[in-house]
Amino acid sequence: MRGLLPWCLSDLANPAIEKEHLIMRLRNAATAATAALLLVLTVPASAGAAQGEFTYRFIGLDGSPQIGRLIDPPSRVCVNLPEVADPNDSEPADTPRNRTASTATVFKDADCGGDHFSLRPFTGHASERLKFRSVVFS
Repeated sequence: MRGLLPWCLSDLANPAIEKEHLIMRLRNAATAATAALLLVLTVPASAGAAQGEFTYRFIGLDGSPQIGRLIDPPSRVCVNLPEVADPNDSEPADTPRNRTASTATVFKDADCGGDHFSLRPFTGHASERLKFRSVVFS
């Protein structure tokens, strides 16, 4: 260890070696910045959607129960469930199952109005007693 100490001190006093160290640090910083930029550019494509499936039950036009699905729904956008959005033409949906990677908040009324209830990512669910017409994903 003692044999290295004078060599280290002599390198720090040499302007040419100091310049090489500076260039190496700048190169490392540029590489890290480029990698960070590439990461930022690739993430928004997947961040705009709640990855996974959201299912719900609704009563079809023939009066039989049907299952509705939203696959990779948009995040931070109110989604009116098309089968039940109009209160004059249909009963609300029920029995939600949130299998997305985002929290799903269901709303009693269309356009994300009225009472609401949040369902955890991946495992959130509720029974047929929870009635809703719209949902938003975090």
